[in-house]
Amino acid sequence: MAIERVAVNPVNWSAALGFNQGELVSGHTRTLYCSGQTAMDGEGRPRHDDDMAAQLALSLDNVEAVLGEAGMSLANLVRLNVYTTDVDQLFTHYGALASRLGAAGVAPATTMLGVTRLAVPGQLVELEGIAVA
Repeated sequence: MAIERVAVNPVNWSAALGFNQGELVSGHTRTLYCSGQTAMDGEGRPRHDDDMAAQLALSLDNVEAVLGEAGMSLANLVRLNVYTTDVDQLFTHYGALASRLGAAGVAPATTMLGVTRLAVPGQLVELEGIAVA
């Protein structure tokens, strides 16, 4: 059975921002729950201190790496949680995230939360996702 994804949008404004209000998924056999990914390099060192754009890009690269290790890609992402220590600053760079998701052909159900800090000092953004295949 092929995976079927149906966008659930009782309103239209969220699709213009790159996310659906819900994703109804059927026909999948595997679900991947991704731990929060930040701007850490392969040795576990934080990168890009105080650079939201670079941290966002590396965090998404790290999400893609986890997906790839499971034989998936951003196209499999059905849920994305975004945690940030500065919502206003994140919004100035959010288009880059939406563009990468759009290029993968997805608009996962998304929540963005402002938090006082993340686990690693200096980190500004953390991405957590659920993917299906």
